[in-house]
Amino acid sequence: MENFLSHTDEDRAQMLDVVGVKSADELFNVIPEAAKMPDLPLGEAISEFAASKKIKVLADSNKVDYLNFMGGGAYSRYIPAAVSAVTSRFEFLSAYTPYQPEVSQGTLQAMYEFQTYIARICGADVSNSSVYDGATACAEALLASVRINKIPSVWVDKNINPNYLEVIKTYLWAQDIKLAIGENPEGEYSAKLYQFPNYLGELEEIPAKSGKELIIVAVDIFALALCEPPEADFIVGDFGSCGLPVNFGGPYGGFIACKDAHKRQLAGRIIGKTIDKDGNPAFCLTLSAREQHIRREKATSNICSNQAHCALTACVYLSLLGENGFKKVAKKSYDNAHNLAQKLVAAGYEIENKNFFQEFVLKLSKVSADEFLSKMEDNGILAGIKLDDTRVLVTTTEILDNEDIEKYAECAKSLV
Repeated sequence: MENFLSHTDEDRAQMLDVVGVKSADELFNVIPEAAKMPDLPLGEAISEFAASKKIKVLADSNKVDYLNFMGGGAYSRYIPAAVSAVTSRFEFLSAYTPYQPEVSQGTLQAMYEFQTYIARICGADVSNSSVYDGATACAEALLASVRINKIPSVWVDKNINPNYLEVIKTYLWAQDIKLAIGENPEGEYSAKLYQFPNYLGELEEIPAKSGKELIIVAVDIFALALCEPPEADFIVGDFGSCGLPVNFGGPYGGFIACKDAHKRQLAGRIIGKTIDKDGNPAFCLTLSAREQHIRREKATSNICSNQAHCALTACVYLSLLGENGFKKVAKKSYDNAHNLAQKLVAAGYEIENKNFFQEFVLKLSKVSADEFLSKMEDNGILAGIKLDDTRVLVTTTEILDNEDIEKYAECAKSLV
């Protein structure tokens, strides 16, 4: 089978002449020579069919059957088959749908339902219909607080997800907003940001306000199935574990919920329910303070995509679980974590946490974190995330059973 060549030599010569260069190579002169790889060993050209067979052989060499005890913001959960059956329908899945969901009543309704789920889970007055991820949600809530309180300074708890913190630093740097990180905040701030549970898995009580600062809490929404939502002006988080696969680092999706007084400072979209001219229920884009709409430079966010299809997926997932299923998933995750922690303590390990949901810090004494994780991996277990040389963050979700927990504990016992 011969490949179709869209451009002839004459076509290329004409385009190069219009651009004003003599050869295609000249187009790439701006790239430093050190960055080029002229001797890249690509091998001989092969057909598409042969390439497919070769790729399959390479793919078959991957190991994909590990028991997964990793988390830190990215959680493996069971995804019902009905989720993709609904979200992959052509009415929802098109190139343009995630970018402009306001063109479709069906997508608008899904966004409205998504907002309702998030607001109910978080105990908030209003929610937006998503942003990129949990890190973005944290940053956007901090920017909103500065617009409200007019103080170009914010404080972030030291135990926040480090990946969130890197995104926050970038956002605040671009806006000339000072960032303080620590344990005991002193000074005047527009906002204080906490995480519940924190990155180390601890369920800490969120301190009350000490001034006019706004309280922002980044939550794991599954923890809110078992715990009362924290008292906060903004509750933000990542819904990536709601029906979205981990998939080499995403996709994720973020939400921002808040008190009614702050709704006009929300980034992204807010969908409303109304009545059309015939008296029938209808959904519409109620607030959308993006730069491509009327706000221009006064926009609360310049995010052009609100992860609409990811939010749709989360909406379908949550609707399939229902309130009871949502609580069961959270309870199973909690039980697995506490069961594993008890077995590890019995084996001679120390658990750093006092009060945790589905993640805890395992302290090591006889081996380093690298050696521990390597030997556990040799036994088919992704045992956690290295925090430092002597500590590992261990996570359990509902996809693990008692046999999986027992295998982790038995393998770890030989390394204590």
